[in-house]
Amino acid sequence: MSWNVYLRRYWQLYALLALPLAYFVIFKYGPMYGIQIAFKDFNFFQGIEGSEWIGLEAFRDIFRMRDFYITLRNTLMLNFLDLLVSFPAPLVLAILLYEMRLIWFKKLSQTILYIPHFISWVIIGGIVYQVFGTQSGMINNVVTALGFDAIPFLTDKGYWLTTYLAVGVWQSAGWGTIIYLAALTGINKELFEAAGIDGAGRLRRIWHITLPGLKPTILVLLIINLGHMISIGFERPYVIGNLAVREYSDVLSTFVYRVGLESGQYTLATAVGLFQAVVGLVFVLGANYASKKLTDESIM
Repeated sequence: MSWNVYLRRYWQLYALLALPLAYFVIFKYGPMYGIQIAFKDFNFFQGIEGSEWIGLEAFRDIFRMRDFYITLRNTLMLNFLDLLVSFPAPLVLAILLYEMRLIWFKKLSQTILYIPHFISWVIIGGIVYQVFGTQSGMINNVVTALGFDAIPFLTDKGYWLTTYLAVGVWQSAGWGTIIYLAALTGINKELFEAAGIDGAGRLRRIWHITLPGLKPTILVLLIINLGHMISIGFERPYVIGNLAVREYSDVLSTFVYRVGLESGQYTLATAVGLFQAVVGLVFVLGANYASKKLTDESIM
């Protein structure tokens, strides 16, 4: 069948694809034109075309900056700790939800767990300060009323790190269970019945049937997360962070914001963003290669 005959027969499918394609072309590929700012002494009034080429000078400058290495360290540290703490949470929740027998309670629990995912980080930041604030936080009001010293959840680096990770688990764990629940439905239920007849308890069925059945999904999601170690969202560290814990809360995304928008050094900000994108691409391609080797499935 020639392509024009195929196109006429299935034109509705191509029409449906036009909108998402236009979105990616306009909002993903279109802005790539601005990448050249990283290689120019960008002048806002002269524009991109009128600015002078400086080659790799901007990259040499950022690699000499101490703040760049601090933010790079913090990005890797927070992502690694997030991986240790937040990655297992959806898996545990999915197994618990799957093992529930009360359907109404299961649906209610899923709804409650999903809600934080739809809350803006700005609102979450307000909730965090209302709950964990040193002076007026709900928890510290109770602690001080009992005669104890206030706990510096948001001003001490160690406590802030714990709060940051805990809030991340609360916000993302419920939504992350969707993939695992979908994978659990694909496990043959006859295996559970046979194990029950053989006298296996619930924990043994989870260990010998559920987890092995989820192994490919766990591996792929783990490798995808490893592939995004260099990238980190702007909202969470910016909203929860403050000057007292800037040594930990300042990451590459906030560094780009501070250097680019606050200081007006667009060339340096673009260079940092391009560095982050290239390294992230290498991580993702490496993750895809490892996934193909370990699970015989490519994630890309």
